[in-house]
Amino acid sequence: MVNLIKRPISILALFALVISAGSFFSCNYSFRGAAPPEGIKTLFIPNIKDESGFGLPNLGEELTTLLKTKFINDATLEYTEKTQADGMVECYVKTVTDEALVVSGNEQVSRRKVTIVVSVDFVNLKQQKSIWKKDFSNWGEYDSSTGGFSQRDEGVKSAEDKITDDILLDVISNW
Repeated sequence: MVNLIKRPISILALFALVISAGSFFSCNYSFRGAAPPEGIKTLFIPNIKDESGFGLPNLGEELTTLLKTKFINDATLEYTEKTQADGMVECYVKTVTDEALVVSGNEQVSRRKVTIVVSVDFVNLKQQKSIWKKDFSNWGEYDSSTGGFSQRDEGVKSAEDKITDDILLDVISNW
């Protein structure tokens, strides 16, 4: 013990070596960069259908425009027409729900949450097979005590933004 006290620098060096060696050998997890599936360089997104029955007349069109814009801005894959595309992201809105999120003391709902669920089929058009099929769900909240439908639109826009980000990331990252 006396030798350890006399050599505090050696102890620190040994401690640093043990920590770095332990993290080197024990942790194989890492984040991968954006890498779409092999052979997919171009992409097509058909119009998104709204099969939710919720009553938002422009939901499919808004999601389609937003998703296309995000893929174009990301530039990992080149957006093109179906006849020239290697891959296709085909989506439809399964459900939209609007539920109370915060209820105040007098049992008035002050905040609400809109949740959108979109079913996505990522298809390799050259091989005519599905790469993956997934459901994506995300939400947006809004103040329901003022503004009515205009406030709900803000919650819907937030959910649309989040869900299109999720779809983009899954397509380009090939997890």
